[in-house]
Amino acid sequence: MYITANFDAGNIDVISLENKKDIQLAIRPDVGDEFFQWFNFRLSGQIGEQYVLNILNAGEVSYPAGWENYQAVASYDRQHWFRLPTSYKNGVLTIVAELAYETIQIAYFAPYSYERHQDLLAAVQMHPLVSVEHLGETLDKRDLTLVKIGDGDSSSDVNKRSIWITARQHPGETMAEWLVEGLIESLLDSDNASSRTLLDKANFYIVPNMNPDGSVRGHLRTNAVGTNLNREWSNPSLEKSPEVFHVINKMEETGVDLFYDVHGDEALPYVFLAGSQGTPSYSERLARLRDTFSEVLKLASADFQSEFGYDVDAPGTANMTLATNWVAERFDCLANTLEMPFKDNDNMPDSAKGWSPERSAKLGEASLMAMLAVVDDLR
Repeated sequence: MYITANFDAGNIDVISLENKKDIQLAIRPDVGDEFFQWFNFRLSGQIGEQYVLNILNAGEVSYPAGWENYQAVASYDRQHWFRLPTSYKNGVLTIVAELAYETIQIAYFAPYSYERHQDLLAAVQMHPLVSVEHLGETLDKRDLTLVKIGDGDSSSDVNKRSIWITARQHPGETMAEWLVEGLIESLLDSDNASSRTLLDKANFYIVPNMNPDGSVRGHLRTNAVGTNLNREWSNPSLEKSPEVFHVINKMEETGVDLFYDVHGDEALPYVFLAGSQGTPSYSERLARLRDTFSEVLKLASADFQSEFGYDVDAPGTANMTLATNWVAERFDCLANTLEMPFKDNDNMPDSAKGWSPERSAKLGEASLMAMLAVVDDLR
């Protein structure tokens, strides 16, 4: 029996392997020790044997409520992910794996590897409407990359809108990049008339991974120096949050007419939006746009709902360090945070897979329909 997390986005500390019915593990915190919940490791053992894995520090994670009705994900081929029997009791998360093959990968959610990220960038650059732009370096000297899709310059074409999409400010929220992959694939589908219409009206500026350092390091929420990027938008710096610093510089160059910041929520078993209602300049115009966007997204995807979500900020009380609030206020634009579950979606349960990469990608495709519904009224 062998367990390793010595790979891209790996995270686990092995405490004891003495008993296959009581394998003792611990999740390694992000740099700074403030956040942790993401795990990702490989178990090698004997085919047909059952292994019981106990994560002993699960009660100390950032979001203990996330373990309620949670089932860990696993894969033998790193392509198809399914759920394993998982329980939480007295601060310990217990995962049971019966091996059909010698090695199984077990994770908090289906990983979106840095290699797959590079594959995505390489593949899309070959499309005639795509340009891939280097925005700057991260603290670990990785590339922060923008995918621009469109045939015009929004800053010089008053009839062309600028739609910005960011994903994985919190690196453990891998469903965000799965969504972006599905959205881009649909947007570039020449047989998709809705996508072609949308590209006639808007240019897209997409950052598929805002936090490549945290992604590779196996972090839940922070970058290489322990900074939560989604608390940096009012005052980013090259020392703590170059990722946000570089994205804002590009936004100032292009303008923003619609902003979509894609995330995952540990505790809530739903897909939902969090808007900018609490910003100082929130208006009836933005409220109408948000209502239209939400209603069309409900029609486009039965996975989306608007009954459950975060409490809405009272007028003027928004946290302006968050991306959605800062961008909405700076550019007087429609801005939303999209949240997806780590567990299952109670709206449309799937006992075998729960919320999955495939459903995330389909939600990306559906998101384009909501964008099409509002694009003519963004200004």
